[in-house]
Amino acid sequence: MSDREGLFAGADPFEIARRWLAEAEETEVNDPNAIALATVDASGLPNARMVLLKEIESSAFVFYTNYESAKAREIDSCGMAAFVMHWKSLRRQIRVRGLVEKEEGPQADAYFESRSLKSRLGAWASRQSQPLSSRSALMAEVAKVTATKGPNPKRPHFWGGYRLTPVEIEFWADGAFRLHDRFVWRRENAGQDWTVTRLSP
Repeated sequence: MSDREGLFAGADPFEIARRWLAEAEETEVNDPNAIALATVDASGLPNARMVLLKEIESSAFVFYTNYESAKAREIDSCGMAAFVMHWKSLRRQIRVRGLVEKEEGPQADAYFESRSLKSRLGAWASRQSQPLSSRSALMAEVAKVTATKGPNPKRPHFWGGYRLTPVEIEFWADGAFRLHDRFVWRRENAGQDWTVTRLSP
């Protein structure tokens, strides 16, 4: 542990992640909370896409999506996912792997209500990942939803959060001559103690 100083110092990986994200919010031009979320489909073929991380809790990472999307179907099928956050301005990244469960209670309701009206209407109108005949068809659906849902639409039953509880978190920082610094936190199951290991670049 004595080797883990400076950027990597701390007894709680979630606290380190929050600290790194706060620094990124000062330097990244767009979406410092963007994550590349990886899942696998029923055949085992990997899939990845960018989504926005909305909260780093005391023991998990939370993001939101349409429950009928490809990512949601893949998460629901195996209950696991991984993501990476990369900040080019800081030359750092965090990799996370773990178990995923839905967040579809009051916390999801509160987050949905905090979104802009246009984003809430868009969530109602979009059948995410499904075939779409044209953009005009999508805009027509937005107009229909706007007329029927009013100025304060509630969260759709098909839209909500996911909470990823990690069993592995890796912190990576760029080093001179490509001799990067890497520390991985691992545990067998959620709730167990972490072991921390320095990895070769």
